[in-house]
Amino acid sequence: MSAALNNRIRVLRAEHQLSQSQLAEAIEVSRKTISTIEVGRFVPSTIIALKLARFFNVPVEQVFSLPDGDASA
Repeated sequence: MSAALNNRIRVLRAEHQLSQSQLAEAIEVSRKTISTIEVGRFVPSTIIALKLARFFNVPVEQVFSLPDGDASA
C-alpha cells in the first residue's frame, strides 16, 4: 500500500499570502508539520486534513488528492 498523497497547500498558502508559520498557528500545528506535509514526507491525519480544508474554505479534495492511477487506497 502506497502512502503517497498530492497536496496543494503551498498553492493555497500563496493565494492567501500566508507563511508556513501563519498557517501552522491558525490550525494549531507546528510549522514543521506544514512543511513536511507540503513536501510529501508526512501524510496528515484526517483531523489535520479537515482543519486545512476548513481553514481554506474548500473541500478536502481541493487540498489533497491521490496520485494518478493509485487505486490501492
